Amino acid sequence: MEFQLPISLGSLPQPIRYGDKILLMGSCFTEHIGEALRDWKFDTLQNPNGILFDASSVASGLVSYIQPRVYTAEDLVFLHELWQSWQHHSVFSGMDQEAVLAGINASQQRAHVFLREADWLIITLGSAFSYRLVDGGAAVANCHRAPGKAFVKHLMTIEEIQTALDGCLYQLFYFNPKLKILFTVSPVRHIRDGVVENNRSKARLLESVHHLTGKFDRLYYFPAYELVIDVLRDYRFYDIDMVHPNYPATQFVLEKFTEYGIEAAARPLMEEIRKLVTARRHRPLHPGTEAHRQFLRAHYEKTLLLSMQYPFLDLSQELAYFSEA
Repeated sequence: MEFQLPISLGSLPQPIRYGDKILLMGSCFTEHIGEALRDWKFDTLQNPNGILFDASSVASGLVSYIQPRVYTAEDLVFLHELWQSWQHHSVFSGMDQEAVLAGINASQQRAHVFLREADWLIITLGSAFSYRLVDGGAAVANCHRAPGKAFVKHLMTIEEIQTALDGCLYQLFYFNPKLKILFTVSPVRHIRDGVVENNRSKARLLESVHHLTGKFDRLYYFPAYELVIDVLRDYRFYDIDMVHPNYPATQFVLEKFTEYGIEAAARPLMEEIRKLVTARRHRPLHPGTEAHRQFLRAHYEKTLLLSMQYPFLDLSQELAYFSEA
């Protein structure tokens, strides 16, 4: 008897492999995939603007990396005692205006260089709702807890989403002809919008993405949304807020992502790296004991051997930690 709705994923025609450069953009669910890829020592760059939810903000961010756009003091607002950018997550905000601009522009330049050489762009869309300033009508990526009266909330139409992404895609492929793009839609429910409104929002994202993947031959879709909503489909796979998928759910999605998107030859190496990363994060009860020093020495030797076998891996954190024996 089947207790889960089966789903056929297949696999990418050209799977992700070690040596590929992978840029990840989009909602908070992007970070589950991005953090896993980083732990497995893939070459990644994650959310150069910080977390972005709507298609308009993602497209605008990507175009700004292509240019690359240089932000000035006129692009910042002073809000809640901090200098902030409407196009960036609050991780870029700060009390020193020059430091905020320096951080934003350094991220812009890093994204420009990385995107030019990237093999993969993974985009996770979270919402079809966008926010626009009442004063001037400019779209914003982050509201920074400003009063709601400062914005107009807009549910983007399918045509608006497709237009924003379509124009961005043409520029991306001209800028980097080898780039391949993998779309996902976040399974995180945006309940603040309302249950019905959240479902309308997700439906528009899904329809837009599938239209685009049918139009371009280097676009693919990974069903993270369907894996949580239709395969797991139970509140025990959600956090206490009943909105965010919990650890078992995200691990389930990552397992399916690995099967779908990463070449089989890379998976044994991923497992070896996972063991080393887990060992590095281990917090000993008695760090001064000989047993712990032996643990460090054994893992240092394993890490050193792996770094010699695969010189493209960045195992500097692990080597530094295990060398403390």
